[in-house]
Formats: sequence, structure tokens, C-alpha cells
Amino acid sequence: MVVPCYNEAGRLDAGQFLHLQVEGHRVELLFVNDGSGDGTLAMLERLRSEQPGRIAVLDLERNSGKAEAVRRGFGAAMASSPDYVGFWDADLATPFAELPGFVRVLESNTELQMVFGARVKLLGRVIDRHPQRHYLGRVAATLISLTLGISIYDSQCGAKLFRMSPTLRQVFGEPFLSRWIFDVEIIARFMARWGRDETALRIYELPLRQWKDVQGSKVTAGDFLKALRDLWRIRNAYRR
Repeated sequence: MVVPCYNEAGRLDAGQFLHLQVEGHRVELLFVNDGSGDGTLAMLERLRSEQPGRIAVLDLERNSGKAEAVRRGFGAAMASSPDYVGFWDADLATPFAELPGFVRVLESNTELQMVFGARVKLLGRVIDRHPQRHYLGRVAATLISLTLGISIYDSQCGAKLFRMSPTLRQVFGEPFLSRWIFDVEIIARFMARWGRDETALRIYELPLRQWKDVQGSKVTAGDFLKALRDLWRIRNAYRR
């Protein structure tokens, strides 16, 4: 599992990462330090020293943004050809208790290639999201669905798991155009290879049981405008 980190020293819950387990599977963690200016790298090195066989650290000297941090992390993680590889936000807004559900989905249907967490506020689920972000997210989801030509509820949740494949290597092989909505660009790259209908059948959106806004998020409402710009760039770059 790739975990991108930028100035996370004050809120990284080390214990949650050290005790992460999924029954029947070995879970390895690759932390990507994205040029942090605080004590993040030192904290990650301490985590690695506690479980050197399971935890690795990739240090990017300059801040490159989440998209490139995740992409570089995937390149390193895929070198060992794992069954699955994914990325998970360092703040654990999506708790690791959700991860076994992601694995079960891929195990139960070999046609599926990726599972995306979806923040859907249903009865019996605890989705604690700031109202402004929720409504901006609904507008964004509508625009993204129209741009891609497939209906997707929540492309931007920071919890995703992929089945290892040659296509996955290709998708993560080149830098993304967008620093802000690279999740959308991932889908666009799969569509460029598989087509719209086949890609839609290979993605599964899993409604999360728990999700919460964590104080200190680096995404702001102002980033919405940057996301719109990047969505236009993605549309033009991958239009068929």
C-alpha cells in the first residue's frame, strides 16, 4: 500500500500503520515522503526501523504533489509484482478497518480491476464530511461523470486498490497532467486502453462504512477551480 506524505509529522497515527493486518494477506506499506519540510521523514524512518521487512520509505527531496508521489510509489511497489497495489491517505480519513472489504471485492470477482472507496452518507454508516466539501464534491462528480462519459459517484476518495496487471504498469508509467485530480486521469488512461464501457465494468465503487474529515487537510475550496482547469486538460488530452 502506497501512502503519500507531505508534512504529516503532527498527525500521522504510527500505531495504526504498525498494527495493520488483513487476514490471509501480507500487507506491505510504502511511505512516500513528498519533500516534507517538517519531521515527517524522521518519523517514517522510525516506523521503518520497527518493521523493516514490511515498511519501506521512498524519499522525494522536492515536493512534487500527491499525483507524482503516488505514481513514484506505485513504480516502486510494483517492482515486486504484488497481487494488489493501492494508495491510502496518510491521515486515515478512511480507516484501515475498511481495507479488508476492498480485498474481498477483488477476490470475489476476478473481472474487476480496481476498487474505489465512495463516501456515501447512508443509514448505518458514519460519513463525517464538511457540508461545503460535500456539495462541491457533488458538483465535481457530476462534471467528472459528464467528462468521462461514465457515472462515478466519488472519484476523489483517497482510498483505492488495484489488481496488479501490465495495464496498471502502463497507466502509472508516465507523469500525470494533473496534480489535483489525477484520480480522474487514472480512469481516463484505463479508458484509452480498454474503452469506456469495459472500463466502467472493471471499476467497483465500495460505499465506506466510516470516513471523517481530518483537521489539517491540505485540500481547500480554492482548489476546486484548479480541479476544473485540470479536468479540461484531461478531457482534451484523452478525448477519443
